[in-house]
Amino acid sequence: MLQVIAAVFAVAVVFVVLWDAFEAIVLPRRVTRRLRLTSVFYRMTWAPVAGLARRLPPSKKRDRYLSFYGPLSLLLLLTVWAVGLILAFALLQWSAGARLFTPESRVDFRSYLYLSGVTFFTLGYGDVYPLDTMGRALAVVEAGTGFGFLAIVIGYLPVLYQSFSRREVSISMLDARAGTPPTAIELLRRHAHAGKLESLSALLQDWERWAADLLESHLSYPVLCYYRSQHDNQSWLASLVCVLDTCALVMVGIDGAHEWQARLTFAMARHALVDISQIFNTRPVAFAGERLPDEDLARLRSALARSGLLLRDGAEADEKLRLLRRMYEPYVNGLACHLLIPLPPWLHAREHADNWQTSAFERGAQTAPAAAPVEGKHF
Repeated sequence: MLQVIAAVFAVAVVFVVLWDAFEAIVLPRRVTRRLRLTSVFYRMTWAPVAGLARRLPPSKKRDRYLSFYGPLSLLLLLTVWAVGLILAFALLQWSAGARLFTPESRVDFRSYLYLSGVTFFTLGYGDVYPLDTMGRALAVVEAGTGFGFLAIVIGYLPVLYQSFSRREVSISMLDARAGTPPTAIELLRRHAHAGKLESLSALLQDWERWAADLLESHLSYPVLCYYRSQHDNQSWLASLVCVLDTCALVMVGIDGAHEWQARLTFAMARHALVDISQIFNTRPVAFAGERLPDEDLARLRSALARSGLLLRDGAEADEKLRLLRRMYEPYVNGLACHLLIPLPPWLHAREHADNWQTSAFERGAQTAPAAAPVEGKHF
């Protein structure tokens, strides 16, 4: 009876692991079922990591700490899958009572576990092997499973990092266009100062395509949501917020800006935002304080006006902007609280240098005393 229970359990483990790997790697669509191995794994591992990160103040140190979670969690998940399959096939060999050839006089579960590991990774040492038909059949099945599993994993990693690279290219390009962290007002002002307001529609069209690619890639590979950008003041969520804020302002009404493309980009960006938030089952969360109070809205209008951009005013325009913000800001805040990603404000409290204007030496020099020049050194 114990062997029967072990066999049923082992078959269930093999099925669960293979089906979970199929949904996570091969299936190119979002899986809505909450009770699955990958979802349980990320809930169990992210909770302690995020809990420790919340004890740290928002800083480069915390962002660097969180940046390790995405890649390490992926490697750990692959390890969990592999260990689960090796243990399951070892249980199948043991429950089937397979006779083994082994240099040792005694055959115990460790021998079956060793045979399973060697077979799964197709090492083929030949020091331990099954002697009967059932054991050989199970070994062949496990070898095929291990070979296919390793091939899929090897093909999976380049696709994953290509999606990450596509996401980050547009985020990096936004630095010179919208500042760091990116804001809607800076994006509009820089286009107006350069006399390129007509090119805003082309930019929003590119970000509509970026949001569509974000939707498809991050629904298929949710682990990408945990991958952080190169700089602690940049992120995919902050860039998405900047684009949504910009579209909301253009849809309210800015002279010289085309509303139609803003509507399309807003729809695609909000679609991506809401669907990604459903991956983590994050509910919409209201901000503790108003993200754009009336006095900041007045300052925003004045700043745009100084750049030659007139944002439509009046009670109707203010209400339209408020309704548009309600369509995405709670979802943004929910994701930001879960992923511990800082969000850009509507207005910066002080001027910020862009990332391209600074270096690590210059950022450190802002807080450290000036160093004496080094004589006789040429670089």
